[in-house]
Amino acid sequence: MPRTEHSRERGVTLIEMVIVISITAIIAGAVSVFIGRPVEGYADAARRAEMSDIADTALRRMTRDVRTALPNSIRITTVGSSYYLEYLETRTGGRYRSEVPAPATPTGPNTCPDLAPLDGTADENVLQFGAADTCFTSLGDVLGLGQIVPNSDFVVVYNLGPGSLNADAYASGAVTGGNKSRITAVASVAGENVFNIESRTFTYASPGKRFHVVSGPVTYECVPSPTGGQLRRYWGYPISATQTPTPPAGGSNALLASNVAACSFTYATSGAAQRTGVVALSLQIQQSGESIQLFQQVHVPNVP
Repeated sequence: MPRTEHSRERGVTLIEMVIVISITAIIAGAVSVFIGRPVEGYADAARRAEMSDIADTALRRMTRDVRTALPNSIRITTVGSSYYLEYLETRTGGRYRSEVPAPATPTGPNTCPDLAPLDGTADENVLQFGAADTCFTSLGDVLGLGQIVPNSDFVVVYNLGPGSLNADAYASGAVTGGNKSRITAVASVAGENVFNIESRTFTYASPGKRFHVVSGPVTYECVPSPTGGQLRRYWGYPISATQTPTPPAGGSNALLASNVAACSFTYATSGAAQRTGVVALSLQIQQSGESIQLFQQVHVPNVP
C-alpha cells in the first residue's frame, strides 16, 4: 500500500540534538572570549576609579583643612605604622589696634570699657602687652565675624609653636602670660569690631599686628591595615599641651576613607624663622588585591 503523508513525518534524532548543543556551546564560548575580557576590564577600571576617588577626596579634604591651620600649630606623631596629624583650626583673623587714635575717641557703649585712670577716652581699645587686658578693637571689619562662637573660640596672638614659652597656643592659658584668650563677646561698630576676651597678659606683640580666631584642635588619624585600615577626622575636643598618640577623647569624628593599606604624614619647615612649611600627605587604598597610592603636598604659611 502507498505510504500516507502522516507516515512520512519524522522526529528529532539524538544525533541532531547533540550537534545542535555542540554548535551552541562553540558559539557561547566564542562570545565569552570576545565579551568576557571587556567586561572584566570595565569592572577593573571601575574599581580603580573608585579607589582613586576615595583617596583623592580624602586628600583634598585634608589639604583644605590644613590650609586653615593656625601658624606654627601643625604637629605630627606616629605609633608604629599609624600617623596622627593635629593642628589648631582658625575661623578668621585680622589686625588689632595698637595705637590710640588722635584725636582720642570718646568712650561709649560701642568701645571697650573705660578703665582706671578714668579719662573718658577709649584708649582701652588698644590691645595691651605685658599687662592684663580684656578688650581690644580690630582695624577694620573682620571677615566672617558672624562665624565666631563666643565663650568657645579663642583669640591667639603671635604663635610660635609647641615649646615656645608664652607663644604656644596649645600650652598658653595655664599661667598669666600666654598668647591665647577665650572670646566672651564680639560686636561690629562703625567699620571696626570690638572683642571682649577673658583677662590675659599677652607677652609678645605680632610684628604685623595680626591676631587669629581659633575654634579648636583637629586631628587626622590614619591606621592602615591590618590594624584598622581607616582614615578618620576628629574635632570638638579640648586643646591639650601635648599631642596624645591615640585618638583624642571627646568631641566628634568622621570616617574619611576605608581599605587604607598604607599612609604617611610629614611636616617640614624652611627659612631661618620657619615662616613657611610643607605638609606631605600619602595615602594608599587597596581593594580586591589591587592598590592605588596618591601623594599631595600642602604649602603652609607660618607668619604669626
